[in-house]
Amino acid sequence: MKSLIQKLVEIVSPSGFESTIREAVRLEIAPLADEMSVDPMGNLIARMGPPTGYTIMLAAHVDEIGLMVTHVDENGFARFVPIGGVSSRTCIGGRVRFLNGAAGVIGVERQADASKLPAIDQLYIDLGVDSRKDCPVRTGDVAAFDRPFLDLGKRLVSKAMDDRIGAAVLVETMRRVKPLAATLPHQLVFVFSVQEEVGLRGATTAAFGIHPDLGLAVDVTDCGDTPKGIKMDVSLGKGPAIKVRDSFMISDPRVVRWMIGAAEKAHLPYQLEVLERGGTDASAIQLSQAGAPAGCLSIPSRYIHSPSEMVDYDDVQNAVHLLAALLTQSVDLKQYE
Repeated sequence: MKSLIQKLVEIVSPSGFESTIREAVRLEIAPLADEMSVDPMGNLIARMGPPTGYTIMLAAHVDEIGLMVTHVDENGFARFVPIGGVSSRTCIGGRVRFLNGAAGVIGVERQADASKLPAIDQLYIDLGVDSRKDCPVRTGDVAAFDRPFLDLGKRLVSKAMDDRIGAAVLVETMRRVKPLAATLPHQLVFVFSVQEEVGLRGATTAAFGIHPDLGLAVDVTDCGDTPKGIKMDVSLGKGPAIKVRDSFMISDPRVVRWMIGAAEKAHLPYQLEVLERGGTDASAIQLSQAGAPAGCLSIPSRYIHSPSEMVDYDDVQNAVHLLAALLTQSVDLKQYE
């Protein structure tokens, strides 16, 4: 999967500007889906399997955090606002790439108190020019962090692992399930959602249109295994995490038991995730129309919302194995009550 992961993470497609990443995913899944469409919000929706059993929606968002230019001054320096959860802590000295190909580096104004974290409005993008007229970007142009994919063997590092790694997991799961598509016990609806980083917007409209009987998001989650890091019982390399709770939702206990049972039956490693801050597309699915039982399969990741997010390749592969095990077997949530 590494070549697929690298292809997806290196594409520049911040929230609201997902056309390039959507097309890349579409080309990957075109031979796999029984039916594909793009809804008015921009979500790529792919269906597999006969319309029997549950309609199971699986969602991974393809947008990434980014920056939008608010003003270019007379010397050619561009000011910006964040798109999604961008922190000045991870910006300074970072490189960015705009949709038009222009590149720059993020600088910071001189601080009266260097011990304090600067505000976003104290940062600027230096595009290597000396005037506004020579600046290759203007108000409203958008950029994402510009970092190459780094393969450390078991560990993979890049910008936009959140959540291109989830998209890669869904693509690979479709490949695994494809030979069984005609005999699947449920209809599977794979959603490569947009604008998650700015409010779960794509999954909200997609779930309303699909009206699933059951939903799963695939996204990243924090780790508690770094020096003096957060207190959390999730680590890299110990398996994908089955979400129990985050700040947006409590996973349906029946879905959690279903996922645990499938992992144990297939002898796959897994972890249980209680995330104190943050949320995923699963909460949008859970609250759609009259509601739906929902859960989330999480890929442990260090340094989320930074230009260098890190995942473990074994966790990624085991996430695919677990999803394939879940989706190719009949399920009745009543047995998990």
